[in-house]
Amino acid sequence: MNKLEINPVRGIRTFPSFPVVMAVVGREENNIITISLVHVFSFSPPLVGVGISPCRYSHELFHRSPDFTLNIPSKGLVEETLFCGEKSGKDMDKFEETGLTPVPGKRVSTSTIAECPVSFECRKVHTFDTGDHTWFIGEIVTASIGEGYDRENALIYWAGEFRTIGELIRGR
Repeated sequence: MNKLEINPVRGIRTFPSFPVVMAVVGREENNIITISLVHVFSFSPPLVGVGISPCRYSHELFHRSPDFTLNIPSKGLVEETLFCGEKSGKDMDKFEETGLTPVPGKRVSTSTIAECPVSFECRKVHTFDTGDHTWFIGEIVTASIGEGYDRENALIYWAGEFRTIGELIRGR
């Protein structure tokens, strides 16, 4: 197969998909930010990270807060997910604006989102800068999953579009 050399930024955009989470941070602010730069960093201990640009309002909140929650939205929450990614929590209460329901964390001071079928409560353990984003790494201290959760309904982000998981090609 012949391959053409392309701009590295364009190359990054060829990744097939990115998971999407609605992160909540800040004790008083209870701000929601939609993030597609999210990754599992370790299985033992369970560590997940989110990359946030310093120009985002949530960036400072993540620096100040000892914890955060990651909430996996289903396809039925696409409008709320998009809203929370496009609007700044500096200007509004996104829970109030979207009608989403904050649920007090069981083991952290930050709320989860009732409407999201999966929630992870995370204690921040590492922060590091990489290029134009800061990675905030959290240890999952508790996870909650809704009955009947079907990960095929979870939102992913690809090429500027929200999608769901497609066909299984092969198991491991």
